[in-house]
Amino acid sequence: MSSIIPAELAALLRAPEPPALLDVRESDEHAFCAIAGSRLMPISELGERFTELEDWKDRDVVVYCHHGVRSAHAIAYLRSQGFRRLANLSGGIDRWSLEVDPAIPRY
Repeated sequence: MSSIIPAELAALLRAPEPPALLDVRESDEHAFCAIAGSRLMPISELGERFTELEDWKDRDVVVYCHHGVRSAHAIAYLRSQGFRRLANLSGGIDRWSLEVDPAIPRY
């Protein structure tokens, strides 16, 4: 599984064709803070809803959670469903807040 650090992701998000962002935290976490433009699909719902991501199968997708553990599990599952262009945000949204966007509250 590949991973990406927050600074690398920030640069990619400024590119002409940025990666898709998948937030696998729970709804209340996403409501509290999220990376702009991310799509929420809680890991607890991923098995039932992953087909909603079919249009992302051929795109670069960065998956994130709070610290990077749930997103790693989500990536393993999505790979088993045929997704190949996936990266885990190392350190999750917590590290993103520390290194890229301090306006995002930590919890």
